[in-house]
Amino acid sequence: MKILSKTAAWTATLALSSSLLLSGCSAPADAASSSTVATASTTSSAASTEATTEDATASGSTTASTISETAEAAQAFLDTLSDEQKQQVVYDYDDETKTTSWSNFPVTFVDRAGVNLTDLSDEQQAAALKVLESLLSDEGYQTVEDIMGGDEYLAENSSSTEDSLGQYYIAFFGDPSDTSAWEVQFGGHHLGINATLDGSADDITFAPTHLGSQPAAYEDEDGNEVQPLSGMYETAFAFYDSLSDEQKAELYQGEELAAMQCAPGSTCDYPTGTGIKGSDLTDEQKDLLLDVISQWVGLGDQETTDAELAKIEASLDDTYVNWSGATEYDMTQGDGIYFQISGPDVYIEFADQAGSAGADVDGVTTSGWGHIHTIYRDPQNDYANSVEQEEGSGPGAGGMGDGAPGGAMGEAPDQESSEDSTAATADASA
Repeated sequence: MKILSKTAAWTATLALSSSLLLSGCSAPADAASSSTVATASTTSSAASTEATTEDATASGSTTASTISETAEAAQAFLDTLSDEQKQQVVYDYDDETKTTSWSNFPVTFVDRAGVNLTDLSDEQQAAALKVLESLLSDEGYQTVEDIMGGDEYLAENSSSTEDSLGQYYIAFFGDPSDTSAWEVQFGGHHLGINATLDGSADDITFAPTHLGSQPAAYEDEDGNEVQPLSGMYETAFAFYDSLSDEQKAELYQGEELAAMQCAPGSTCDYPTGTGIKGSDLTDEQKDLLLDVISQWVGLGDQETTDAELAKIEASLDDTYVNWSGATEYDMTQGDGIYFQISGPDVYIEFADQAGSAGADVDGVTTSGWGHIHTIYRDPQNDYANSVEQEEGSGPGAGGMGDGAPGGAMGEAPDQESSEDSTAATADASA
């Protein structure tokens, strides 16, 4: 039984905000939607940053409160587990497993750390997801829920043979605390969150994190259209459309979609220097670029988001952006887009996948525009510098790894399909 099916009755009680920053669920999936941009607030002056922080403190949306509430929720979750289950969930803070146990591959291809939520009781599942609710903003949690909902949609409606859809794992690296550093890892198919919380430094980092979606737009059981990552499309095209022809010529790398350079769960050399440089942007364009970056950085509370964006903004002049694929936000045309943002304090890739990997649904786009992989990393602070990234496991590790090779998801690749996946890594599942 899939996790969302088991928990559908009680997830409605989480009282999530309907005004979405990250997911933009109500946006139409066509060119007209590019005029509606879901932007996050960015602070470009010391005065506005101070005011926003004061507002966050007044509302309880602070880094310190998030750390405290998440640690409390994590301990409450552990209290529901048996001793054997606790041993599955808690690792040493510096265990290198944290770097190899998240991926854009299904769980049948890459083992995840922690406990599978499908192996827990409803009460334990609720307690596990309460950890995420405490960690993430309402909008961030909604985005995660919608990504998971896409998996459930595929499991119920697609031709996929992948039996891992809907399976998610939770693990802690270090003991939950509001006075020392520890990490929450949560993920499965199209999702890999690594959040390090350090109460001693009043700091939270979400680097590295993988967000993805297949399909990019689907209909839920109530007939509502859901687009988990539409905010990424909208802010990206708002930035692209703001550029002059000369700037676009610098930015653009060609019609053929680039493949991801840094696969989730694998090492990364943070390629940079290609495309347009931040120092060549206007102030307005820099703000639009920060809006794009906020789609990943803005998973947490307001104070944490503002602090991370301020750090990235300080080195934005030395940050490069490049783009390939479509140049108009029209999901009925072409194979989608790829863009890369690479600088001293941020590394982001957004990559549409050319293949559906067998997860086809009549009338629904499950490749190209409809199949999204992304990665967010901090070249200076991945895992809060607690451990170095080890090479990930699974098909494609060490390459551009974009998902399960072969025909339908979950099928073991033969030699020919493995070679094909190396040559054309976008034809993948995760």
